[in-house]
Amino acid sequence: MKQILVFVSVVLVPAVALAQDAPKKPDKPKYETRREYDPNGINKFYMGRQIALVMGHSAADWLDRPEREMEEQPAKLLPLLKLKEGDAVADIGAGSGFYTFRLSPLVGEKGKIYAVDIQKEMLDLIKQRAKAKQITNVETVMGKISDPKLPDSAIDLILMVDVYHEFSHPFEMTEAMVKSLKPGGRIVFVEFRLEDETVPIKLVHKMSEKQVIKEMGVFPQLKHTKTHAELPWQHVIVFEKKSDEKKEK
Repeated sequence: MKQILVFVSVVLVPAVALAQDAPKKPDKPKYETRREYDPNGINKFYMGRQIALVMGHSAADWLDRPEREMEEQPAKLLPLLKLKEGDAVADIGAGSGFYTFRLSPLVGEKGKIYAVDIQKEMLDLIKQRAKAKQITNVETVMGKISDPKLPDSAIDLILMVDVYHEFSHPFEMTEAMVKSLKPGGRIVFVEFRLEDETVPIKLVHKMSEKQVIKEMGVFPQLKHTKTHAELPWQHVIVFEKKSDEKKEK
């Protein structure tokens, strides 16, 4: 009886090479507490910045104040977002729905607005207003302090208006937001300018452009693409999630 010898070629891939191919997970910066801190914020610091207190649902009337149209000029913000019909947009920290209902007609019936908040009272208010306005492309989402609870790779644009500086877990929230973005999707920060002393907002509720870019620099998937200065009091700071093709380059 003849014996047949079969030679199998095995290629061993070093573990180091496999590790290099895997997407790099960002290192989590440490949160800090300090002996002295601004009472308008919590005693928690992130990358040198004190985190502000969250505005409660009892202040919903302030979000809808008539003066806001003149002070913040939201009509100037909407064109900067460059939304198109069919887009999926997350309004994180949606509050009373001030921007949710301005975004809704921009994405049309085929689009969707995810109104995200951690306060049930705010979401209930949005639901009531959506029903009264017969708006069907708004979905409310009960987020958590460390996770907006958005679907993976499904969002074209995340908008945060005067919200990010209040996140008690900014690293975890950003990590989850990046995960929810489609490749090429954008995160837009609208924050009161710390650089401008004339902006009549408490210091912990302001952010500098430099600080926003510093905090997003932890995430290699994000690229700062533009900062708009058209609004009277706020930056509009835009980041884009890199596609796989851009990562390879």
